[in-house]
Amino acid sequence: AAPKVSLLLTCNVFFLEDWLQLQLVNGAGRCSGGGEVFYHGQWGRVCDDHWDTHEAHVVCRQLGCGWAVSTPPGAHFGPGFGKILLDNVHCSGEESHLALCAHDTWFTHSCGHEADAGAICSVMTNPDSILKRAWVAVRLVGGPGRCSGRVEVLVQDTWGTVCDDFWDLAEAAVVCRQLECGQVVVAPTGAHVGVGSGKIVLDNMQCVGSKSHLEQCMHGGEAGHNCGHQEDASVICTGEWLLVGGPGRCSGRVEVLVQDTWGTVCDDLWDLAEAAVVCRQLECGQAVAAPTGAHFGAGSGKIALDNLQCVGSESHLGQCVHGGEAGHNCGHLEDASVICAAIAEYDL
Repeated sequence: AAPKVSLLLTCNVFFLEDWLQLQLVNGAGRCSGGGEVFYHGQWGRVCDDHWDTHEAHVVCRQLGCGWAVSTPPGAHFGPGFGKILLDNVHCSGEESHLALCAHDTWFTHSCGHEADAGAICSVMTNPDSILKRAWVAVRLVGGPGRCSGRVEVLVQDTWGTVCDDFWDLAEAAVVCRQLECGQVVVAPTGAHVGVGSGKIVLDNMQCVGSKSHLEQCMHGGEAGHNCGHQEDASVICTGEWLLVGGPGRCSGRVEVLVQDTWGTVCDDLWDLAEAAVVCRQLECGQAVAAPTGAHFGAGSGKIALDNLQCVGSESHLGQCVHGGEAGHNCGHLEDASVICAAIAEYDL
């Protein structure tokens, strides 16, 4: 009897030790990325079915990376290769290891690698980062809409501002990208939309390349910053709208972003009321004219909107009624345009 018991215990120990190995890959460091577990001699991904902060908390705890601040879905850190080893993982969030959580039978799943689970932990180990923690959210405050305003980030459940030291279009572009607000228009400094309150949580922000989140950029954190709120950084993004083909950002052909594709607006019913909303949304002053007939040249691709009607007091064109692209009767020779009063200093 004794040898049988010994053999059973040996097998159980092997099972637990085998897949207690866990890693996060393709993130900013070992504490963020796509989740991978080791089982029977191979690394494989975890499906994101039912994956939320409970499971991610366990992953971060097991790796000694603090707690989970985000669980990006849909292979956020890139699809994996090889086997998907786990699906439908269920944790209470208090477990010390993912091995203690319930899950479907190994190799049984209903997912592809487009559904690989990931986690971002509170302790960031990117050697390029001075601040060893991540933030869960970014927002723009004080502007006319969600795509322009003072930059604020959430750190340890508290919103704080970003100092404008080294702040320029590279950093602003990442904010616009992270918030899905189109392209960056300008990166104002000096509390352009008003001073914030509370902590200044980031200083000396520096982004390179096409980062998708600010947490991937280098920064100096809040320790030892030399800023006041009069130096709060801001961002103005195009949002879903921009003006193309004019002499500056405040005049041109109106284009709208629909499902990641830019398209034009038909000039049916187009007048100063609609133009006023565009100028307000882009912080370009009053509307001077609402040219029709492809005044700034014909666009290409889709005609995204037709029969757009605004009262004129809306803060952005998304609040106006329109006929969409279905069934429009326009060509690009009818592309709508706008000329605003402001010639922004950033255009000079």
